[in-house]
Amino acid sequence: MEPVRIAIAGASGRMGRMLIEAVSAADGLVLAGALDVAGSSAIGHDAEAFLGKTSGVAITSDLKAGLANAQVLIDFTRPDGTMAHLAACEELGVKLVIGTTGFNEAQKAQIAEHGKRVAIMMAANMSVGVNVVLKLLQSAARALNQGFDIEIVEAHHRHKVDAPSGTALAMGEAVAGALGRDLKECAVYGREGITGERDPSTIGFATVRGGDIIGDHTVLFAGIGERIEISHKATSRAVFAQGALRAARFLAGQPAGIYGMDQVLGF
Repeated sequence: MEPVRIAIAGASGRMGRMLIEAVSAADGLVLAGALDVAGSSAIGHDAEAFLGKTSGVAITSDLKAGLANAQVLIDFTRPDGTMAHLAACEELGVKLVIGTTGFNEAQKAQIAEHGKRVAIMMAANMSVGVNVVLKLLQSAARALNQGFDIEIVEAHHRHKVDAPSGTALAMGEAVAGALGRDLKECAVYGREGITGERDPSTIGFATVRGGDIIGDHTVLFAGIGERIEISHKATSRAVFAQGALRAARFLAGQPAGIYGMDQVLGF
């Protein structure tokens, strides 16, 4: 069987390099393209040079050149960059795994529209563990639907630009959906000053940013006399890379549409 040809966006970034290293070591996958922003010092260099290897794939800012030989692009960049990559992927018939977070509602609508013509796998978190936690949260929320206040606490490194994290929001959506609520109406994203008593119908979010924390998430169900905490802590970005490769293998065989990690994992 021919290997799946993978392109990586943000090739010189922390996550981009992790993805390139993972593809290099994986069976059934081959690096076919590497993208980075114009002006990056990495442009023109071999994508695997940082590993002391030669892949024959040069990092480029030319989307058409970088995607010309690829079947699937894996993108963990920023919303504006991902939207540009998506338009190029649709034009060239390249499928797209999106790990980028922080999209606004208009961008989400555009992604859904593109999904009518190209296969897209989109997830706030590619970790297999996080996606198992999302399923656990649905069960917990249904069982703890009375007498428990729900708070979501997340922590990430100092360089993260969006808050709350996409994973925290996905956890909120999982809980709200299980309870029959709309997260847009019941989420509380910050508290300061005299706030009054807690509204039991709300789902609270707290955000921590600092150091090199890769990603910690805890959902707290606080009742009277007891509390339950469901947590996931990432200690390496490798978990996101491995999940993304699993998603790319899945997506390679799919028709146009929007897919999630629940489908990749067979949930």
